[in-house]
Amino acid sequence: MHTVLVILGGFVLLALCLLAGRGFGGPGAAPLILAIKLFLPLWLVGAGINMYIGVAQAGYSVAEEFPIFVGIYAVPAAVAGLLWWRLAKG
Repeated sequence: MHTVLVILGGFVLLALCLLAGRGFGGPGAAPLILAIKLFLPLWLVGAGINMYIGVAQAGYSVAEEFPIFVGIYAVPAAVAGLLWWRLAKG
């Protein structure tokens, strides 16, 4: 359940980045693409912090936590990448 909540947190961060991009950048695809470019490293750090907590506090090994880290990062990042691709096409 924790993993699902963290992934949902990634989608919330993506939405906030897109809203900020639209709010500060105005119309068009360029501000949204920039927001996605900012989201990807931010989410990498967020997923890394989740992995660190899993290793340091929950007692999992890095080998146990790494596949979870990849999944947690990959799901929102894949949606962001798909959105980026769609925006760049149009």
